[in-house]
Amino acid sequence: MLKLLQLLEEDCTLTDSQLAAMADLSVEEVAQQRKALEEDRVILGYKAIVDWDRTQREAVTALIEVRVTPQRGEGFDRVAQRIYQYDEVESVYLMSGAYDLTVIISGRTLKEVAQFVGEKLATIEDVTGTATHFILKKYKEKHLIFERQEPQERELIFV
Repeated sequence: MLKLLQLLEEDCTLTDSQLAAMADLSVEEVAQQRKALEEDRVILGYKAIVDWDRTQREAVTALIEVRVTPQRGEGFDRVAQRIYQYDEVESVYLMSGAYDLTVIISGRTLKEVAQFVGEKLATIEDVTGTATHFILKKYKEKHLIFERQEPQERELIFV
């Protein structure tokens, strides 16, 4: 089952026949395991990773560190649930360190992201501070390199 999960995580477009050959399973076993993994919510979905910089779409992605006052009996869960309900929010992670949560959001403009932080995120009860970092360029995501650079030729200088 772990082999199947690893193969799907690497390339979710593989057919059951391809997966069966690669995982040394029958096509029926692959179909059954995949269905069980989806029903048990081990597999939450399938998603393409898109290099939006190669399209006409204008977008800004930001990583926001959020400091939160944890609640008795609920810790950070209630605040995290409130945050991930917003459409702009792509990901929310509980972190160790100076900030408690990391929130990844996307918007069309810097102003849109700033408004989200100021009007929605910072106004949530128990949020005590935020720090916003804008992603300027993606080099690698989920093990995929966005733009492979040609090896640089070194120039030798003799003195």
